[in-house]
Amino acid sequence: MKLEAMDDKTVEGIISKAVEDAVDFIEAEITEPRLKSQRYYDGEVDIGYEEGRSRVVATKCREIVKNLKPSIQRVFLSTENVVEFVPRMPEDVQVCEQMTKFANYKFMQNNGYRLLNDVFQDAMVKKTGIAKVMYEDIAKSEIHEARNLTDDEFNFLIEPDNVTVLEHTRNVTASVDEEGLEIETSMHDVKLSVETKRGDITITSIPPEEFFVDRNARSVDDFFVIGHRTDMTIGDLLQMGFDHDEVHNLQGNMSTFEAESEFERRNYAVDEDDDESIDPTSRKVIVTEAYMKIDKEGTGKPSMYRFILGGSSYKMLSCELADEVPFAIFEVDPEPHAFFGSSLVDLVMDDQDAATSMLRGVLDNVALTNNPGLEIVDGQVSVDDLLNNEIGRIVRVKQAGTIREQVVPFTAGSTLPALQYFDTLVENKTGVSRASQGLNADVLQSASATAIAATMAGAAGQAEVIARNLAEGGMRRLFKLIAQCIINNADKEEIIRLNNEFVAVDPRSWNADADMVVNVGIGTGREGEKAAVLRETLQMQMSVWQQYGAQNGLVTMTNVRNTLADLLGTVGIKNTDRYYLPVTFEKEQELIAAKQQQAQMQAQMAAQGQQQTDPQQAFMATEQMKAQTKAQVDMMKLRLDAQKLASDDKFRMHELAMKDDLARDEMIQDLAVKVAEILGKYETAVDTTAIKTEQDRVRPHNKEMMDGLQETSY
Repeated sequence: MKLEAMDDKTVEGIISKAVEDAVDFIEAEITEPRLKSQRYYDGEVDIGYEEGRSRVVATKCREIVKNLKPSIQRVFLSTENVVEFVPRMPEDVQVCEQMTKFANYKFMQNNGYRLLNDVFQDAMVKKTGIAKVMYEDIAKSEIHEARNLTDDEFNFLIEPDNVTVLEHTRNVTASVDEEGLEIETSMHDVKLSVETKRGDITITSIPPEEFFVDRNARSVDDFFVIGHRTDMTIGDLLQMGFDHDEVHNLQGNMSTFEAESEFERRNYAVDEDDDESIDPTSRKVIVTEAYMKIDKEGTGKPSMYRFILGGSSYKMLSCELADEVPFAIFEVDPEPHAFFGSSLVDLVMDDQDAATSMLRGVLDNVALTNNPGLEIVDGQVSVDDLLNNEIGRIVRVKQAGTIREQVVPFTAGSTLPALQYFDTLVENKTGVSRASQGLNADVLQSASATAIAATMAGAAGQAEVIARNLAEGGMRRLFKLIAQCIINNADKEEIIRLNNEFVAVDPRSWNADADMVVNVGIGTGREGEKAAVLRETLQMQMSVWQQYGAQNGLVTMTNVRNTLADLLGTVGIKNTDRYYLPVTFEKEQELIAAKQQQAQMQAQMAAQGQQQTDPQQAFMATEQMKAQTKAQVDMMKLRLDAQKLASDDKFRMHELAMKDDLARDEMIQDLAVKVAEILGKYETAVDTTAIKTEQDRVRPHNKEMMDGLQETSY
């Protein structure tokens, strides 16, 4: 089959069919489990209840997520750099340091804490958390008004291309100047719209219901089609540069799809008529951003394309080549060879049903034990008196013994161990226990320090696995996307703070595919043990430094400073520059060189002190040096005086010669004038050029004088 380039209609058919199949897969296979997980997290269960009985729910799912999230966030946000780029080759050291600082700055600039909070929450509840990294041109419009502007001022304001005149009034006034002429003066009142654009990296958390991928996908690097769909207004599409004729007829929004409703995410209903306004640009339509590899050009090698599709019919609005898929996927329990894994809520939902059922039974039993049912003889007891639940009530009866309490055995005590058993199952699944958090006083008080440490270390293992899955799966890719976005879109040098100094870096010279790895610092969470290890490391470093000196080849000042900074980091202090200034390789070499120079000077002074042991001899040597210095100064002064005297004599001789030349010139001029007066009668002209030449002629003595002055000046 001959390969040929595809036209737009063919491409639109391929991408729209792929997106439709992927969306159908998400809605058929993934949406329902995610909806159930969200309901269980919100404190609901699928088991029924009877009227008049307890409806309480054992919120195991919510408790697990709430208890685990702080420890996971602490792992990533307790250090100065969330992620570090570590070089494999020596020439990559400086580049990796710059990339680390710049990428972490952009991450924090986009509210990194809130981003991680959102994606971790989605990963723990809805299987996946999705972060999206894009470079966007952010446009901002401002309205300004100005009055009584002159013509020049008005033209100056409206000249820039980003200025749009909204309203303009020209006021003409006539006046008469001093000469009686009428002059018209124009004054302008104007209302302007000034649009400014600023390109920057945006990192956002995507709701899981807006994300789609095909059913055969295994990862974010192995898929057929992947993308993001959301509601946008017609005005947003126009601002993106699309033509009005292309987008004004688009139909359909997210509510037209049988997807997860916003009610499940926001816990309140959304009015679907909110966007029905008079302004047509406020109407919402669904916009799909899809990524897919196709052989559009017919070369036999498919390339990655980014498609923008509008409406429920997936009309293709744009198609352009893409360098990378801008999604980072976070999962707490990934499934091998599958795109979607399991969430924490998926692991605990059955336990929440069981715990809820038993808890309701316990509460119902306690309620029946405290308020047992009554057996009465019909017609012998006042029913109205029985319905009164006040303490000390009076019940009227016609005959004694017509009321008898039903005996309800108290079984709640025997049910509590079963509840504790299910709590233990949940703790084993998730690693979140009261003992690991230091909350179980009964266990901790009766155990040794070693047993307590072993208990907390064992429970922390599950949290570490979850943190590692989040790091290797989502965090690594997130920062790789940030670095690539910086490199691909940088158009100038940037100023960043590096080692306590503001330096200019050029991201265009970075290489995102260089031989380097991303190092995510995952710890055990046992800060006391880490601090103890760091203190021992510092002692060993100082021992090596004191024994072998600054150039020991094992420990540098930078290593010592890093240890001190990590010690502060164990207690949550991130601004380590406030206590220890950063040390670079250049500064360290300068300090070592200065110290060596100081040591050499001290050695020279010591050697001179040994040679000059006799104080009288040292005094005589000093006086001799003073005498020699004074003689040299006096000799130099005599030479300068002689040169000055010779120069003055030559200048006086030159001045006398100049006066003599001036007198001769005046005589020549007078003679020429007289000759002109005599010969003028006979129409004879005077050769003034020759006279001028004679005056400008350099006299021999003047030339000799100037040469002498120049020699004297040297």
